[in-house]
Amino acid sequence: MKYFAILLLLANQSFAQTKLYQETYRPQYHFTTPQNWINDPNGLVYANGVYHLFYQSNPFGNVWGHMTWGHATSKDLLHWQHLPIAITEENGIMAFSGSAVLDVKNTSGFSVNGAQPLVAIYTGHTDTLQTQNLAFSNDKGLTWTKFKGNPVLNYHKKDFRDPNVFWNQHKQQWIMALSFPNEHQVGFFASKNLQQWQQISRFGPLGDTSGVWECPDLMQVPIQGQSGKYKWVLFTSQNATMQYFVGEFDGTHFTNENPATTIFKQDYGTEYYAAVAYHNTPSKQPVAIGWVNNWYYANDIPTTPWKGAMALPRKLSVKKVNNQWQLIQQPIDNIKTLRSALSSFANIMVSNSYELPVKSQVFEMDCIMQPTSGEAGVKIAVGNGHYFTIGYDAATQTLFTDRTNVGTTSFNKNFDSLAICRAKVPLVNGKLQLHIFYDKSIVEIYANDGSVVFTVQLFPDETNNGIELYSNGGTTIFQSEHLWKMNSVWQASSKSK
Repeated sequence: MKYFAILLLLANQSFAQTKLYQETYRPQYHFTTPQNWINDPNGLVYANGVYHLFYQSNPFGNVWGHMTWGHATSKDLLHWQHLPIAITEENGIMAFSGSAVLDVKNTSGFSVNGAQPLVAIYTGHTDTLQTQNLAFSNDKGLTWTKFKGNPVLNYHKKDFRDPNVFWNQHKQQWIMALSFPNEHQVGFFASKNLQQWQQISRFGPLGDTSGVWECPDLMQVPIQGQSGKYKWVLFTSQNATMQYFVGEFDGTHFTNENPATTIFKQDYGTEYYAAVAYHNTPSKQPVAIGWVNNWYYANDIPTTPWKGAMALPRKLSVKKVNNQWQLIQQPIDNIKTLRSALSSFANIMVSNSYELPVKSQVFEMDCIMQPTSGEAGVKIAVGNGHYFTIGYDAATQTLFTDRTNVGTTSFNKNFDSLAICRAKVPLVNGKLQLHIFYDKSIVEIYANDGSVVFTVQLFPDETNNGIELYSNGGTTIFQSEHLWKMNSVWQASSKSK
């Protein structure tokens, strides 16, 4: 209890800071904690009208270490209430990533006084061993008790982690997707009570095997334009990128239906990792959240007193394109509630550059352009010779981002070496649609209704807040631009107390 009291005191002290959530680079509508390091989202579960977001947290510092489960809740996935630490590091065992479920039928037997328990399934980590463990809550996630029978799954392996659990209605049992990182495999396990688990199959290796596989998530995702039709989608993360597979799950085996030789990515930027989804949303459409950072320089990014953020929640669907299943990701609809001032422009002919009469580092922009030749796009964080480029090469049909000319980059050599990101994006009826979210140090770009997504970090000077359209090698028509400045979701927290 003394350990918990110290953690609670540290959390509460953060709210007493002046100018909280107004620091340099601090995102205004992406999730961040008041202070200290965070990484993977964990335990995304919707229960009793509330979305729970757990996450890897270091309660003692602004770099990775002492992994515990931090906790926040929301009713709209935008405005969050920070809560005390949920699952602590204890006896040298860190609480690594995992998932949480609402045990409606009390299959676990953890219920007290008729409550529907929340059950967390997480990896216990030491330098030599990773095991799967349970913790449960009967007060809607406010306090947690570790299961006395832990661990519930132990393969006596150093790398064996990140359990993601859901209820399979067809088989009337719990299914766990669990990573065998070095084997590049996802193991599937089954249980009737969350306590005893049996391996039923494995998937992989396949696709990207350049790094260890971790943070798996298997979910049913709706098919666009086919009401009531679904496919199964499997996420994995490897080193500093992600991939997905689309196919079928029969309750025992997952079968990939996309070409085995093709790698399909959730995000083509440098900062989107360990994404997992809410499976049980009211709409039954999964909503994914990923960590915004990159392991190649994560500890060194120049943010204080916090480090790490979560990407905007993305609703997921799939559609078939050229006989391949493609993941479609779009920001949740209620992001629109954060919009304030609107600026609209139409049919701008650009042959060099055009400066929009709007300055901001916290905005949403919807842009439709008609690239014909050369390179064209949008530059943001413009000022004093600096800018971030979102460009399109018409000759190669390639969308790219380039942060080479953005402010602070010297904190880690890998940040500079990963300055440019690219993805093939064919035009649709000769047009490219870009849905851009810029939030101080985070840019998310959804191209052509979310068929391709980029998430990128940048650290510009606050005075570099211009926005430009540009075209090199010919005239480009920017058919329409709608730009909204965005309200902060942290306005209450940012006031001194």
